[in-house]
This record gives sequence, C-alpha cells and structure tokens, in this order.
Amino acid sequence: MLGMALAALDGTIVSTAVPQIVADLGGFTVFSWLFSGYLLAVTVTLPVYGKLSDTFGRKPVLITGIALFLLGSILCALAWNMPALIAFRIVQGLGGGAIQGTVQTVAADLYPLKERPKIQAKLSTVWAVSAVAGPAVGGVLATYADWRWIFLINLPVGAVAMWLIAKFLREPDRTREPSASPLRSRIDWPGALAVFACGGLLLTALVQGGVVWPWLSAPSLTLLAASAVLVVVVVLIERRAAEPILPGWVWRRRTIAAVNVALGMLGLLMVAPTVFLPTYAQTVLGLGPTAAGFVLSIMTLSWPVSAALSQHVYGRIGFRQTAIIGISLATLILLAFPLLPFPGSAWMPALIMLLLGGALGLFQLPLIVGVQSTVGWSERGTATASILFYRQLGQSVGAAVFGAVANATLSDRLASAPPALRDGLPGDLDSVSHALTDPDSTLGAAAADYLRRAVDAAVDHVYVGAAAAGFLSLVALLVLAPRRFPVLTDPTPGSADGDPAARPGVARAPERGAGNCAKRQPPTKPRGERSR
Repeated sequence: MLGMALAALDGTIVSTAVPQIVADLGGFTVFSWLFSGYLLAVTVTLPVYGKLSDTFGRKPVLITGIALFLLGSILCALAWNMPALIAFRIVQGLGGGAIQGTVQTVAADLYPLKERPKIQAKLSTVWAVSAVAGPAVGGVLATYADWRWIFLINLPVGAVAMWLIAKFLREPDRTREPSASPLRSRIDWPGALAVFACGGLLLTALVQGGVVWPWLSAPSLTLLAASAVLVVVVVLIERRAAEPILPGWVWRRRTIAAVNVALGMLGLLMVAPTVFLPTYAQTVLGLGPTAAGFVLSIMTLSWPVSAALSQHVYGRIGFRQTAIIGISLATLILLAFPLLPFPGSAWMPALIMLLLGGALGLFQLPLIVGVQSTVGWSERGTATASILFYRQLGQSVGAAVFGAVANATLSDRLASAPPALRDGLPGDLDSVSHALTDPDSTLGAAAADYLRRAVDAAVDHVYVGAAAAGFLSLVALLVLAPRRFPVLTDPTPGSADGDPAARPGVARAPERGAGNCAKRQPPTKPRGERSR
C-alpha cells in the first residue's frame, strides 16, 4: 500500500504545484508533458514489467520500480529547467509502471480468491485518500515551502516501502520447480523495445494531436503511420519470441480478451469525470479549484466501498454478471448527467459522481480478480499487466477523442453565437475556461452566460460519449466473455508450489460462484509424480 501510494499521490500532488513550477522554470507551452510524459512511461512499461515479474518474481521488479521512482523524484527536485523536469518525470514513470502492475499482482499472489476483494478494496482506498490529500499537501508545500518538496516527500515513503518489501515479502523459489523451463531466463528485449517504441509514438500522437498540432498535420500523420508500422513489427517479433512480452494467449483466451476490451472502454469512459468535470465545475457552476476537486473526489469515496462489497455479489452470481450490473448502472448514470439543469447546484454532479463510483466499483474489481483467478503464478503478472495496459491505453485514446468532441461542440457554438457577442470570444475550451475563471476578464454578463452554456453543452456531449463507451464495454462482456470464468483453485497459502496451473489435478474449472471456487482443494499429487 505504501508503494502504491507513491504512484497514487504523484498526479494529484504535482497538479496543484504547476503554477509555482511554471513561474520558477518557465516552459508554460510544454508543461502538460509533466503529466503526459509520466503517463506514457507508465503505460508502455506495464506489459514489460508484467512479463519480467513472471520470469524473475515480483519482489525484484517491485523493488527496482520503487528505486527508479525515487531516483526520478530526486532528479525532479534538482531540475534546472522544464525540459529537464519533463525528462525526470519520465524516469519516475518508468518506476511507476512497475509499481502499479506489480502491486496488483502481489495482492493476488498473497491472498486466496475469497480474500482478494478485501485487499483490493484497501488498495483502492489508497487512491481515494490520495485524491483528497494530494491536492491539499501539494498546495501547502508549494505555498509555504518550495515546489521541489513535492518530489522529496516521496523519499521517506518509498524508503519504508522498500524496507518492508525486502524484509517481509517471501516468494516461492521458482528455479527449483521441475516444471520450470530453461527458456524462462530469456528476456524478449527486442519485443520490449518494440512495444516501448510503438506505445510511445502512439501515445505521443494521441496526447499532442489537436493540442500542439492539428490532427491532419504532418506530425500527427507521421506518428500514427509509424505507430501502425511498429504494430506489425511487434506482432512479427512476438510471434517468433520464445518468451514474448505480449504473448498471444492474452488475446486467445476469451476471458482475458473480453476484460481487455471492457477495461479499455473503462479507461476511455473515465476521461469524462477526471478531465472534464473539474472544468465544468469551475466554469459552469462557478466553484473554486478546491470545491471543484471535491466534486470529482467524492467518486473515490464510494468506489472502494462498493468494491469491498462486490464479493458478496459475485460470490453468488459470478464475476461476469456482477460486472454487467456495474457497467449497466454506470452507463445509465452517465446518461443522467446531460439531464442536469443549467446551471444547477454543486450537489447534483457530486451525487452523480457518488453513484458512478459505486457502479464502477461493482464493475472493475470483479474483472481484475476474475482474470487473476483464471491464471497461475507464472502467468499472473502478464495477465494483470495486460488488463491495466489496455485501461491506460483507453484513457489516452479517450483524452484525444473526447477532447476533439468537446472542442468541436464548442467551436460550433462559438461560430453560431449572436453577432453582438461573436467578437472577442475565445476559440477553444482552454481559452474559454481561462476567460470565465480569470477575475480580470473583460467578458460582459451576456457573453459569459453564452460561454457557460457552450461549455455545458460540450461537457454534456462528452458524457454521452462516455456512456457510449460504457455500452461498448457491456457488449464486450455479453459477446466475448464466457458465462462462467474458468477459475483455478488456490494452492495452500504459503506453499512453495505457487503455480497451480503447473500441478497435475488442478484444472480450469468453470466458475460456480467465486466463493465456492476458493474453497475447493486440489487433489493430492501421487507420490513420485513430477509436474510437467
């Protein structure tokens, strides 16, 4: 949980100090890369770290990830200009990718199926606390100390996390298993580099397209074309690799393929509340940054509570059915947002976010626990990293798609403004938001009201798009996912043979209420029989 807190606090604590960072280092035109660069590094390294944790174990990967994150934090605190700070944020992201995927995998390793919802809910509370505490801590440090302390504060937390992991995390010795293959020591470095390059170019195109340069400009088209070529290269490399970073079974198994698509749509869906709701709260409702952040963070209060209670639901009706209920409710809740009155009160979107968090807690956790329960130790890191990777990728795609939707709606409203108001109106969402929140703005009352209505319409369209993503996630579960997940029985806690898939007599049994599967014990292995 301490390791996860490093990654969870990072985004929220840095965002509040951006004005002080820009004032000190300059680079206002590129400061968004403080977040984009970190996100890019986390996303493209997730599958690499997942495979490495399956090969060498979770402990060395997790310790290496925390060490990289702390190194990046020290370098960020020493940054002398904005390009250097962005480069060091990417170093942080290289460590963050190891932390996010491996912590989730360790939770599945240490806890049997029946107890996983509890520990996953506790990990969710880390994100909930970070969403509330991060902006406050970042604001205090930036105001009363120096913005560099928002990076240095990671050092004691990370040091304690590393000490606890090194001292108390015990893993089975994989090298002594008769079933262990000599190929496990081989690292698919060409595949890792190809995945990194492909993901980096694609995410750069999605993050910068429509912001730094137009979508149909030469930079966008070049990056997208190069990404497409690298996709082919990745496929060719991975098909020939002995131990591929992105193995084909991730998509050949219906359960994992369906969850990849479903959580990819979840990442796309989450752009609406996390990116556009704060803008809506400040420009349409007239709230300050702190109050706007609270409207968003209230979702993180109901999410872990719902996730913790989800085990009582999927223990009776199964993972797939529970996730279907959650995403169906989330889609309806998202469709309720455009029905809010203008301008409305702050409690209205806050209530919607509270309900949305509860619905998504029912949706995401059963899918993560379900996938982790269908694979053995030697595949769990790769499977976990796969579903997290596609969620992160969906978030990047969603930021690009919904940014285009919002700007198109806003441009249409500005173009159709009355002639008396048209002169002097800003031309994009960022400029509109700045004009409405700037106390020195010269906008008249009529122009300000028109702009607020335009922003309201743009955010409404984004939420309709998010509901469409929820519907696609529902379709993926209905069409692709099996009715019952093929859950593996859990090995005896603390046993050295941590891979149930490699043991005879432990078959992939259809899920019959997740609680029942956790209670089954594998048949006794005949004396002298060796795992194959």
